[in-house]
Amino acid sequence: MSTHTSGLAIETAGLVKTFGETRAVDGVDLAVPAGTVYGVLGPNGAGKTTTVKMLATLLRPDGGQAHVFGHDVVREADEVRGRVSLTGQYASVDEDLTGAENLILLGRLLGHGKTAARQRGDQLLEAFGLTEAAAKQVKHYSGGMRRRIDIAASILNTPDLLFLDEPTTGLDPRSRNQVWDIVRAVVAQGTTVLLTTQYLDEADQLASRIAVIDKGRVIAEGTKGELKASVGAGSVHLRLRDADQRPEAERLLRDLLIAEVQLEHDPVALTARLGVAASDTAADQAAKALGELARAGITVDSFSLGQPSLDEVFLALTGHDTGQGTGSGPDSDTKDEVAA
Repeated sequence: MSTHTSGLAIETAGLVKTFGETRAVDGVDLAVPAGTVYGVLGPNGAGKTTTVKMLATLLRPDGGQAHVFGHDVVREADEVRGRVSLTGQYASVDEDLTGAENLILLGRLLGHGKTAARQRGDQLLEAFGLTEAAAKQVKHYSGGMRRRIDIAASILNTPDLLFLDEPTTGLDPRSRNQVWDIVRAVVAQGTTVLLTTQYLDEADQLASRIAVIDKGRVIAEGTKGELKASVGAGSVHLRLRDADQRPEAERLLRDLLIAEVQLEHDPVALTARLGVAASDTAADQAAKALGELARAGITVDSFSLGQPSLDEVFLALTGHDTGQGTGSGPDSDTKDEVAA
């Protein structure tokens, strides 16, 4: 298996990892194109981190196969380690050292001379907006600054493949956006990124393809558009003038569209998910629904037609949202991760 023939950075077949009675990863198949951001989306405990650890050679699979740029992660672990880097959910730099000292130290460990290590560190500090904090101990960094220095440490030697395991967990919106910009810049330089996340908007923003994983299995895979189309053509959001008419509107929409209708917290609002198999377009279905409501004497004050969100996709596929993972089991504890 070779990336030159397959164009894949990662290829797995039937990947399995068990911990006692728990099957944390249960037959995962992945095909990650080189030079892209590939999202692995799922709740806590879904198997995301365990999968990353096997691909990064930190855990040995109990079944199946995994190749990184054509190298078997078990038989050719050294070759894999030479081409990848891992940033886990927790900072792996030394908090008692300054940002600059951390990068210089890691640069020397990676084989750079003293001058080269300092120059590379300075480049990364500037690129990541950390120059003013270079002489400050990392323990005094904000959460967003810690994530940035951690990612900088991971790309001192530009890896062919960067694993980012929930890199924005716990960050404020501004810091998350900064990390997203860094991810885009890394990919623009030719690095493949495998991003695990439980944030639907993060996968939507960054990933060109997404694998939805739940209970150790990939339950759906594709582009954002393909995943959204798989659960429906779209959704019609309605606000009625009279809340007393909502039960009749719900019945009419369900019968006409043969679709799931959700009653919103707002007593005059409801949402109908349009069917994926209908012969009419979403706009045609919405127009018919509005006409039927008007004939029934139901006044619609406003409506909108939109594509399903990734939130709706995940809920439709799993029956729960990403915030309802158990947070228990082997995959939920990731404090032992280090940057490769």
